[in-house]
Amino acid sequence: MQKELDRIKARIRKAATACGRDPASVRLVAVSKTKPAELVRRAITAGAAIIGENYIQEAREKFKALGDCTVHWHYIGHLQSNKAKYAVRIFDLIHSVDSLKLARELDKHAGKIDKVQQILIQVNISREKTKAGVDEARALELVRAISVFDNLSIRGLMTMPPYFDDPDRARPFFKALYDLRQQIRLARIPNVSMDELSMGMSGDFETAIEEGATLVRVGTAIFGARQ
Repeated sequence: MQKELDRIKARIRKAATACGRDPASVRLVAVSKTKPAELVRRAITAGAAIIGENYIQEAREKFKALGDCTVHWHYIGHLQSNKAKYAVRIFDLIHSVDSLKLARELDKHAGKIDKVQQILIQVNISREKTKAGVDEARALELVRAISVFDNLSIRGLMTMPPYFDDPDRARPFFKALYDLRQQIRLARIPNVSMDELSMGMSGDFETAIEEGATLVRVGTAIFGARQ
């Protein structure tokens, strides 16, 4: 585990440095879906500072089992509105907000615990029917609508491009998300900061870093194949 984490961190530093970025501007989200809590604990001990989860029930069990660990929790999977009340109690950042309905539920439940929930807007840049996310053309409209909620803070954008054997083929999708972020920044919407770009996974995170990623979501390259 230590060896795998160190290897990924070294690749992140190398990719960032090669394109003139500060390596500290890119953070690793260690994606632990389907992995047992004891394995996640090993990753945290080895230096994983952010744990990414895809499923609420699984995350609730791990969060309870690892309550003594100092680590940030990020939700990166599709989130159903009826699970919002659990999500706000666990996660520091939710990457996958893609509708006003979900945002409204998150705001309501965050308000009940006096929390300002940090979120990213998930954008379906590739327009794949099998993927969640707001259409790129409607992203600015959604950001404006969500920005008025008192208990949500929009921190940036997230996307998942199609899978390619050649990571360079994902580059246009990463670049499109970066360009969309710049467009939203220019709108200067109150309560919105476009600091984060969550994009890039085990097979293409170096390309994502070259195109501006600040959060890369790596699972199999750290934990091995999914169970």
